[in-house]
Amino acid sequence: MPLSSGLYVAGSFTGAAADETEAIINPATETVIGSAPVGGVQLTHAAIQAARSAFDEGVWSTLTRRGRAVYLERMFGILAAHAAEICELIIVEAGALRSNARARQFDIPMKHFRHYLDAGDTGKVRALAPELTPTTAGTKALGTAFVVREPVGVVAAITPYNYPFFLNLAKAVPALLTGNTVVLKPSPYTPFQALVLAAAAHEAGLPPGVFNVVTGGTAVGELLTTDARIDLVTFTGSDSVGSAIAAQAAPTLKRLVLELGGKSALIVRADANLKLALAQALRGFTSHAGQGCAMNTRVLVHNSLRKTFVEQLTAAAKSVRVGDPGDPASEMGPLIRGAARDRVERYVAAGLQSGATLKAGGKRPPDLRRGFYYEPTFFDDVDPDCAIAQEEIFGPVGVVIGYDTDEEAINLANRSRFGLRGGIISADVGRAYEMALRIRSGGLSLNAGAGTQLSEGPFGGVKRSGYGRELGEEGLNEFTHLKLIEIQAG
Repeated sequence: MPLSSGLYVAGSFTGAAADETEAIINPATETVIGSAPVGGVQLTHAAIQAARSAFDEGVWSTLTRRGRAVYLERMFGILAAHAAEICELIIVEAGALRSNARARQFDIPMKHFRHYLDAGDTGKVRALAPELTPTTAGTKALGTAFVVREPVGVVAAITPYNYPFFLNLAKAVPALLTGNTVVLKPSPYTPFQALVLAAAAHEAGLPPGVFNVVTGGTAVGELLTTDARIDLVTFTGSDSVGSAIAAQAAPTLKRLVLELGGKSALIVRADANLKLALAQALRGFTSHAGQGCAMNTRVLVHNSLRKTFVEQLTAAAKSVRVGDPGDPASEMGPLIRGAARDRVERYVAAGLQSGATLKAGGKRPPDLRRGFYYEPTFFDDVDPDCAIAQEEIFGPVGVVIGYDTDEEAINLANRSRFGLRGGIISADVGRAYEMALRIRSGGLSLNAGAGTQLSEGPFGGVKRSGYGRELGEEGLNEFTHLKLIEIQAG
């Protein structure tokens, strides 16, 4: 799928001058994979106006959902036909392992896309029970009402670098399907995976202005979050940026869907399947080099298991093969950029200073001179209130904290300003369920969960992990508002 040298605004690809492009590098090799256009305020104004006009003139919002699905079905087919190329792009642009790029970063979001297309138009109109009301004429009026779901309007979707193709689709598809128009702003590190969607939308024939892609820095982001022509902002990223977006959106009272950071806890009970617990703990800080908001980076282990657990997790972490994500033998790839690795190094230094015991990793792999690699790292003897146990590192760093009772484990899990995900490993699934009900998070997995991300399962968090939901019917409804239409018979 050839990528344009310009951004996508009002149904066409804009030209980009030489001083309006930026080299995009492969985080595994630090080599340039291409030059991407960089948008500015003027182009973003044009994209917002194109989306506003397309919505207000009804070229998209007045279509039936099935009518919109016809366009999106074509877009789905185009993306599916280019699966191999897109997965290669995910590897070289985002640094994802080959297996991760296909199974998690392409197949799962496409599964969700398919689910939305097949879901039909259920729930759009709901009739209320009629009521009889006496009139002054001595008769009775028969009245009822219809609750209608309508699109919110123009949606600004701002996405991060870790799962770009996944998150671009997770925001754009339900927004478009429910009748909204979209301006998508990807991370400056991973713009090509947004331009892939623009190319597919263009080939699918979406009307001009319905879907737009712009890039740029802080000024572009602030315009999208402050401009009165934008009705809703959906953002995935850090809690600090999410907080800033909430403040910027407040004067215009925009709707917000904020999927923010996490410091999720995996509870390993005394009766846990140790092999399963170790696999989940290792995955919690090594999958995609720890660059995931929902990862279980805090491992709360019952003290009766802790010594054995730490010994085995140490051996497992040291055995992880770190290397080029394009190599099928690699088990962990790089961080996205040098700045991300520098951040990890600062947290590791803070962990050592806090008195925690470094059990594995803690340095750059000596045999990998190019690329932004860091060894799988975890600490034991961790103070539950220190920085490495409380702050989102967004790198391959985990912590082990011991506990003695279920009550203590629940309190430790809740001892966080975040509340996105979590997990419990236990042979007593009923007790694990009872514990899950008391943990403040948007979701939990018992004994590794469903084995996939369910298309009908709403995803999101509480506390500093944000608000609003993606996926499922709840994810669709975020992009709609309710209208009550009353009627009296006769």
